Amino acid sequence: MAEVLLFHHAQGLTPGVRAFADDIRAAGHIVHTPDLFNGRTFPSIEEGLAYIGEIGFDEVRERGVRVADELPPGLVYAGFSFGVLPAQKLAQTRPGARGALLFYSCLPISGEWAFGPWPDGVAVQIHGMDNDPIFTGEGDIDAAREIVAKVEDAELFLYPGDQHYFADSSLPSYDADATALLTLRVIEFLNRV
Repeated sequence: MAEVLLFHHAQGLTPGVRAFADDIRAAGHIVHTPDLFNGRTFPSIEEGLAYIGEIGFDEVRERGVRVADELPPGLVYAGFSFGVLPAQKLAQTRPGARGALLFYSCLPISGEWAFGPWPDGVAVQIHGMDNDPIFTGEGDIDAAREIVAKVEDAELFLYPGDQHYFADSSLPSYDADATALLTLRVIEFLNRV
């Protein structure tokens, strides 16, 4: 059994993010889903990003990092899109991380945006759609490929399609087939870390 700290995307802790967490719980894992927006959700990515911009990207990321202070070490850190920021930071910098699950986004492990090198012994899966204009068009896929090239236990999974939030069953971008495969891969990952 793994214990997961799962961070939501820019539209907030939507019913679809909660449903994904419930699917992971049903497989026997513990999943924490903190609400970094204090109950607010947004109808679009742009509106969610505007809200994050009002608070400050660094502040919202650090809210997520502070949540981990209340939890034991030995977690798997997971994030959807914007939620990758606190998840990846914690996976790379908090001692005891067991793994990372990065959905729709990825930060480089070298250069200006990096939290530093990937830690030894921390497994990672990265999931995105092969024609998602954000994941493939804004450099996330390049960061994912860098991690896969440099980290021993790293996997990149690409799904056919052009949606960003494809695993959120409460949004129009939802892709049931891709989500079923993603969920299967995530559960297999959690069963082995």
